[in-house]
Amino acid sequence: MNKIHVSVADWQKDIAEIRRIREAVFIAEQSVPPELEWDADDADAVHFLAFEGDFPIGTARLLPSGEIGRVSVLKDWRGLKVGDKLMEAVMGMAEQRGQTKQFLSAQVYAAPFYERLGFKIVSDEFLEVGIPHVDMVRGD
Repeated sequence: MNKIHVSVADWQKDIAEIRRIREAVFIAEQSVPPELEWDADDADAVHFLAFEGDFPIGTARLLPSGEIGRVSVLKDWRGLKVGDKLMEAVMGMAEQRGQTKQFLSAQVYAAPFYERLGFKIVSDEFLEVGIPHVDMVRGD
């Protein structure tokens, strides 16, 4: 296996790859309606792509508010620490931008992954697009 690396993506240039990953994970696997997956926040977000060699296998975004979202890794690459590398890049960028407090809405099954990265659950469980989520925060 090639080394996994993460880069800041260009929304305009990399939109096809970002869409391919998010559509595979959220729309195809998790049945999120397409009209709920794509929103106006994408235009203002910093996007990240994880690669194996030169093949994009994961993505995430950071909003100007410090909210992290759309963290997704293609099925065949899960369990290989791709999510860790994506989140390290996103959290590092947030901190560089002075966003010492980051937050996200995590699918309940993924909460332990985010807790390992220093996030704490700050809400009761709630449904978002029919999937149980919790709000989580990291930092001050």
